[in-house]
Amino acid sequence: MIEFSITDEQKALRDLARDFAKNEMAPKAEYHDHTGEFPKEILKKAHAVGLMNMHIPVEYGGSGLGVLDELIASEELFYACSGMATAILANNLALAPVLLGASDEIMKKFIQPMNDTFTLAAYAVTEPGAGSDVASIRTTAKRVGDDYVINGSKMWITNAGHADWFFVLAKTDPTAGHKGMTGFIVDAKTPGIILGKKEKNMGQRCSDTRGLTFEDVKVHKSQLIGKEGDGFKIAMGAFDQTRPAVAIGAVGVAKAALDHSIRYANTRNAFGKPISVNQGISFMIADMARDIEAGRLLCWQAAWLIDNKMRNTYQASIAKVFCADMAMRVATDAVQIFGGYGFNEEYPVEKLMRDAKIFQIYEGTSQIQRVIISKFLNDGVGIESPNL
Repeated sequence: MIEFSITDEQKALRDLARDFAKNEMAPKAEYHDHTGEFPKEILKKAHAVGLMNMHIPVEYGGSGLGVLDELIASEELFYACSGMATAILANNLALAPVLLGASDEIMKKFIQPMNDTFTLAAYAVTEPGAGSDVASIRTTAKRVGDDYVINGSKMWITNAGHADWFFVLAKTDPTAGHKGMTGFIVDAKTPGIILGKKEKNMGQRCSDTRGLTFEDVKVHKSQLIGKEGDGFKIAMGAFDQTRPAVAIGAVGVAKAALDHSIRYANTRNAFGKPISVNQGISFMIADMARDIEAGRLLCWQAAWLIDNKMRNTYQASIAKVFCADMAMRVATDAVQIFGGYGFNEEYPVEKLMRDAKIFQIYEGTSQIQRVIISKFLNDGVGIESPNL
């Protein structure tokens, strides 16, 4: 039978994340949005209570939680502040390809210590001229003896300015297309890594986003993730795990916009009555709730599939594009419900609108998700979910 309830352990994780979001994140969200200051102390607290690095396997000292577990916690964190939540959960993106292809040596050297020591990691794949088109990256890694020498530039790398290590995708064979790409784990202290300036973005302002330059960065062959040439496959496989988590972040932002809208509509009077009784407003709020519920279920389905060792690329893309577009629409409607106040920084929904936009861009744009979905349909998958 189909089961929609969550376990007692998942309820405890949800409550932990909810309390952390309410008590640690929400009170400081406005400050960090206005200043752009990286919320490092909040991240340290998140690590201390077990809300980071959820997927490190038990055999390496981690909690070994699944993607659905992460989603249940993540929605609560993004509800409070999506900039902080992105910073907290960026480790999971960097870890995803490493967990798919790393050797036991890498797991013990780089990953296992993350359980006890506060460590930040970054996923360094996007480049100035290669975002959604990952196969077009130009960063190279040339084999020299027992080392690889990396040269190139990366862009829009979350947590880059505070990372202790990077997952880096580079071309070891520039003539082989996507089959010539290889992944590496690179210590951030390695000579030749140059950090760019912190970008001033529209939303999620406290998330540290920077460019990276690699100038003759020497990495030992033992730091390969998988085999030479496996990089593209591993990086794409990581998206199947991380896109549902990004999508649920959009759900969290939309849920915050909905709750603010309900409270405001019930207290704001116009023509002698609360605006919530007007059909134009009440239907708008009803549509918000409808889409949030649908989005959450899409995310949970995509997570359940990958947790049960089934391919979820199709469902992950559907969840990502639906939730990203939904969050932007819901946040925009929230600003409309607030009227002139919604356009003002003293009220919370303008931040939600700014924060919502990035979900249509990062982790694969909404247009790219439609390309992926269309490919599955054109290949004969049809509307029925291919794995169920």
